[in-house]
Amino acid sequence: PVLANVLGRIIVPLYQLIGADPAMFGSILAIDMGGYQLAEELAIDSRVGSYAGIVVSAIFGCTLVFTIPVGMGMIPTEDRPYFAKGIMLGLAAMPAGLLVGGIMAGLSLPECLIQNLPVFAAALLLLLGLWKIPDRMVRGFCILAGGIRILITVGLMLAAVEFLCGFRLLPGMAPLEDAMAVVASIGIVMLGSLPMAELFRRLLTKPFTRLGGKLDISPQCLTGMLIGLVSALPALAEYHNLDQKGKIALSAFLVSGASLLAAHMGFTLATEPELLSALVCGKLSGAAAAVILTAFLIK
Repeated sequence: PVLANVLGRIIVPLYQLIGADPAMFGSILAIDMGGYQLAEELAIDSRVGSYAGIVVSAIFGCTLVFTIPVGMGMIPTEDRPYFAKGIMLGLAAMPAGLLVGGIMAGLSLPECLIQNLPVFAAALLLLLGLWKIPDRMVRGFCILAGGIRILITVGLMLAAVEFLCGFRLLPGMAPLEDAMAVVASIGIVMLGSLPMAELFRRLLTKPFTRLGGKLDISPQCLTGMLIGLVSALPALAEYHNLDQKGKIALSAFLVSGASLLAAHMGFTLATEPELLSALVCGKLSGAAAAVILTAFLIK
């Protein structure tokens, strides 16, 4: 709420000028890293606020502040060109997920297009940056991720002081108990998500082999995508074991598909469970479009 109050004086008039709801600015952060709260606080139309905070933050925001900086930091230097190429393909396919998620959230197609104009513009700039100046973009994303980490840590410290001592060092902050309830919900969902992914991996070994042959994508890459639906971290940890096309396909998939079955589903169930179908359909549509695009464009 404090961040929204500060940014709202600049963001609200700017977004209204182009016909978009200021809530869409919240989608620059991941759904569970402040994107939802920022979108809700800035929203003029509550429907757009929910859509931006749940669907768009889970796709674009997660890619911007988590998947790209964490991925660039985890994977070997020689694999970064493949990772960047995959991210570009994932961004190119991202509108499919945003439009499907928006329609499922109750917005019309023209509304989705208008509201997503700032997101499409930012994604285009991001795509061009990864194409033309990838090294500078990597450094910029690392700085961005570090800044968000500092902001989160300071906010948690201030909330802890308020919880323990009863006085507010920064008036207007949301109660710590609200955040802890969401964290607990995410944890409960994750209790079964990784075991479920492992069960599916064992059951789908033969189907993955056949599907991988048709798409010219290795079964190991498809397994990485399945794990990435739960968490991007174990999928990225095995990135170096994939072939070149598999590396590109996995990073393209993670733009929309990352963390669907764990953190994002848990967060949505704790905040706006009625938008769960919009979240699932939006992220899966974008992820599937990215894989299909990779299968046809990368030989």
